[in-house]
Amino acid sequence: MLLFISCNQVSNIPWPVYRGDNASSGYSPLTQINSTNLDQLEVAWIYQSGDAREGNRSAIQCNPVIIDTVMYATSPQLKLIALDARKGKEIWRFDPFVNEEATGVNRGVTYWENDSEKRIFFSAGPYLYAVNAETGKLVSSFGDEGKIDLRKGLGRDPSKLAVWSTSPGIIYKNVLVMGTALGEGYDAAPGFVRGYDIITGKTVWTFHTIPQPGEFGYDTWQEDAWKEAGGVNAWAGLSLDEATGTVFLPLGSPAFDFYGGNRKGNNLFGNCLVALNALTGKRIWHYQLVHHDLWDYDLPAPPTLVTVERDGKTIPAVAQTTKMGMVFLFNRNTGEPVYPIQERPVPQSTLIGEQTSATQPFPVKPPPFVRQNFPDAGMLDFSDSSYRYIKNKIGNAKTGPVFTPPDTAGVVQFPGTRGGAEWGGASFDPETGMLYVNANEIPMLIKMKPVIMDGNDESKGQQLYTLNNCTMCHGSDRKGTHVYPALLGLSKKYSFAEISGLLQSGRGQMPAYPNLTEEDKTDLIAFLLRDNAEVGEQQAAASTHVRYVHDGWNELKDQDGYPGVKPPWGTLNAIDLNKGEIAWQVPLGEYPELTAKNIPATGTQNLGGALVTAGGIVIIGATRDEKLRIFDKKNGRLLWEYQLPAGGYATPATYMIDNRQYIVIAAGGGGKVGTPSGDAYLAFALKEQE
Repeated sequence: MLLFISCNQVSNIPWPVYRGDNASSGYSPLTQINSTNLDQLEVAWIYQSGDAREGNRSAIQCNPVIIDTVMYATSPQLKLIALDARKGKEIWRFDPFVNEEATGVNRGVTYWENDSEKRIFFSAGPYLYAVNAETGKLVSSFGDEGKIDLRKGLGRDPSKLAVWSTSPGIIYKNVLVMGTALGEGYDAAPGFVRGYDIITGKTVWTFHTIPQPGEFGYDTWQEDAWKEAGGVNAWAGLSLDEATGTVFLPLGSPAFDFYGGNRKGNNLFGNCLVALNALTGKRIWHYQLVHHDLWDYDLPAPPTLVTVERDGKTIPAVAQTTKMGMVFLFNRNTGEPVYPIQERPVPQSTLIGEQTSATQPFPVKPPPFVRQNFPDAGMLDFSDSSYRYIKNKIGNAKTGPVFTPPDTAGVVQFPGTRGGAEWGGASFDPETGMLYVNANEIPMLIKMKPVIMDGNDESKGQQLYTLNNCTMCHGSDRKGTHVYPALLGLSKKYSFAEISGLLQSGRGQMPAYPNLTEEDKTDLIAFLLRDNAEVGEQQAAASTHVRYVHDGWNELKDQDGYPGVKPPWGTLNAIDLNKGEIAWQVPLGEYPELTAKNIPATGTQNLGGALVTAGGIVIIGATRDEKLRIFDKKNGRLLWEYQLPAGGYATPATYMIDNRQYIVIAAGGGGKVGTPSGDAYLAFALKEQE
């Protein structure tokens, strides 16, 4: 619910829901901090949790909620923390991983209260917890002594599933709707969305995102695919129309992300925006934004509920940003597109067994807010050496427009798996009809590798390494990246038992692999402890049972680590939804060493969203140069910036207490950007008058 309240009428205005409200608008009506007085903005307080991991191995992605005078947030090790939102002083903390290693990330929490109690719902590991908001103690009457196992109720053995949740649920009346995050390998769990009773934790309804026999969409898969297919999950968060009781699900791709020979068809409800009745879980409408996904083009953020003025009519709409750099806009009551959507032919796959969709949907308006064709965008040409390095690295890999399918020769995927848009989401200004979204323009170099399932040219350990997606982070050569560690020389660092424990429980960004049998773990660990790291090639043409994996999340970079495409590499965009036009676009972030050479701001990779206010400003961290910035929302002019102690890879929040407005952001660094980790929340406010 938007709080259109003058700060002269009340002294406290909260930030009660992830991204500000159930509409996921990222908007605040506060005006005390505005475009005219940013020279008076200063740090009001800093809170440090003290539990960042060494190097770049932890992150804080949390957009906190603020209720009355209390802020609820999470730490790098996923401790739930209550702070005095005026001073940043800790009130209590709850640790879900007592004497255990924390795994995963958390982007926010859900607050609920009735006449007798107040609760915080948040996720860590495979569990959803209910915590007393005043004491920090588990609510023992909820679920199983205060928690729900998200692995249960999926129709498969829970002990063999990797299921968790990165984004908070959303509440309508007495139902808490939850999505989940999953592994992305061939054995991934199904991403069913559940509604839970807010008091007891009992399951009220389940929406099968992979349809079962007799359900709508079943015929868009191979027969009985539901028994083994995984993915199609609402990991990015949810939005809610409180007036109609409709919850909107942005669903991810089916697993495996880059090959679908074992899941022929368009694969509903993969990559769909789905509208459900929040009380019953019944489907109202859906629209598929990517058919038979082969690019990891999950719907990456909660859809934003907006109002559009078109042809003299006011349309209640929902806007979905995508990794492809598109905005799809629908009437949120009917699912009808606000602007036409065209099905256009796309390149076809040559991989054995693959059946690419012949077309993909493209909205006529608004235009894409990122470039979508690598040859047209141009290779990086800061110097002859950079150009030659990139050209040589591409080699025989295919280049082309968006939706060029993966290939064994390699493909330059552009936009890459980091977007376009990402999980930070978009913010909507109801005053102007403007949608604000940050974006990445960093190409990936993806190369597929066949694995013959009815042969055994590779050892079983090598096969497990590839099929469980270890290569996607650590590479087929096990050399790792600047984000993910190398897996060479492990025998000098870990014992067999220690590696076995990590595979079972996970650590940090590494998920658990409970699907592995003891024999599987023995074979995989034996391979990991070998000095020879290469995974050999196989001849697949004669095989009747082939699967493909890829060789890692490889960003296409030059020898100095700069993205291998002409800038901009990161942008902030203002999109006029009423006109279907991009109003302005500016680079977001910079490389100081390039700026010192008089190279205009290039933008950088950015993770975490923006906040827009009635004070005329757009507030965003997100960039790898670790700054918090404020822009003029009318024209994108940079008004203010501050060097954070670590990267602000989270969405800021704003609130008012005792007639003083604060802006707060998590500075946790690390994560997929790979800069040094931190453990701080910083709050900013105007200097107090003496």
